[in-house]
Amino acid sequence: MKTKELICVSCPIGCAVTVTLDDNNEVVSVTGNTCKRGDSYARQECTHPERMLTSTVKVTGGRLPVVPVKSARPVPKELLLDCMKEINQVTVEAPVHIGDVVLSNILNTGVDIVATNEA
Repeated sequence: MKTKELICVSCPIGCAVTVTLDDNNEVVSVTGNTCKRGDSYARQECTHPERMLTSTVKVTGGRLPVVPVKSARPVPKELLLDCMKEINQVTVEAPVHIGDVVLSNILNTGVDIVATNEA
């Protein structure tokens, strides 16, 4: 058995959470959380961490040279750098509107990269 110490980011409280894992990295217990969200966050973080991804994409013909973008859903943490490599290769043509998909199904994750501003 091993333990991991985490600070939960599911709400502003920031509980210090302890996760106990078995030899197969399966969660045995979660302690220290004050709500169910903390338990869920800790289990996810220890078994399959995910993150929202924010960046910018180059724009041609627009009023700005880049447009801010984000992932529509969290992507697996281990794919963040590979996702950034893909995003950095993209150039979109203006006009770009909030919510436009600038890169769909990035790295076959089922997650779209969408514009968060106009360009």
